[in-house]
Amino acid sequence: MCTPVRSRVRRAALVLSAVVALAFGATATTGAAAFPAPAKQRPTSVAYVEVNNNSMLNVGKYTLANGGGNVFDVAVIFAANINYDTNTKAAQLYFNENVQRVLDNAATEIRPLQQKGIHVVLSVLGNHQGAGFANFPSQSAASAFAKQLSDTVGKYGLDGIDFDDEYAEYGNNGTGQPNDSSFVHLVTALRANMPDKIISLYNIGPAASRLSYGGVDVSSKFDYAWNPYYGTWQVPGIALPKSKLSPAAVEIGGTSQSAVADLARRTVGEGYGVFLTYNLDGADRSADVSAFTKELYGSDAVYTP
Repeated sequence: MCTPVRSRVRRAALVLSAVVALAFGATATTGAAAFPAPAKQRPTSVAYVEVNNNSMLNVGKYTLANGGGNVFDVAVIFAANINYDTNTKAAQLYFNENVQRVLDNAATEIRPLQQKGIHVVLSVLGNHQGAGFANFPSQSAASAFAKQLSDTVGKYGLDGIDFDDEYAEYGNNGTGQPNDSSFVHLVTALRANMPDKIISLYNIGPAASRLSYGGVDVSSKFDYAWNPYYGTWQVPGIALPKSKLSPAAVEIGGTSQSAVADLARRTVGEGYGVFLTYNLDGADRSADVSAFTKELYGSDAVYTP
């Protein structure tokens, strides 16, 4: 995994206003739906957690002072990888020891969040080996990887998959360059495998610009899409309603509280339905979190250890 690089890339954009928002609308029914969260107004708030360093349970420690609802609606495990098996010449879903620990301990790392009404999604990221979402050599290869993803969601009781097409380094190990069909085949197969789960798009990389092929456009198969550059405002180029987009993105503790508030205010003012955050750690970040909850929900955030 390459999370330090990712953090540096994100921080480079801190001075801008951005986040891509996706609404957590009634159209998406997921495994956590059996545990409804206390009602709160939109937008949906998303939290990426670097599980190499932090616990997923931190997402459930923030509630709204007014009403007691969860601050966060979607928690993203960052991150699994798409690796390349040089023997079989095929893409392979890979979990490092920290991701594997979270999955193996779903009863204590994932279920407590779902029981609060927070959906838990697994992010999948390139790993410098040449395998990516945009260079499957055939439709059957894309479908085979989609099955690995949906089998993982089923096995560990997750609520969906998040695609992050970074660090694939297309061409390594003799792999192909991005093509127009791969991501369309992959998303189509994954949606068929898990019609009631979340599929989200971290709007970056070759896959993000290859959403249509052979008369098929997979844009509508996504529940969310968001801006990948923290501290900036950038509307994802995908044909989804505003309710499912997050043009704002912030790094908790990395983006200034004033910038966070500005981005949250703009999210509401321009009618977008999702607010993306990254790198929630184990410290009391209630001041940073309140910077956006006051604008999104009219309430401070409360941290409960």
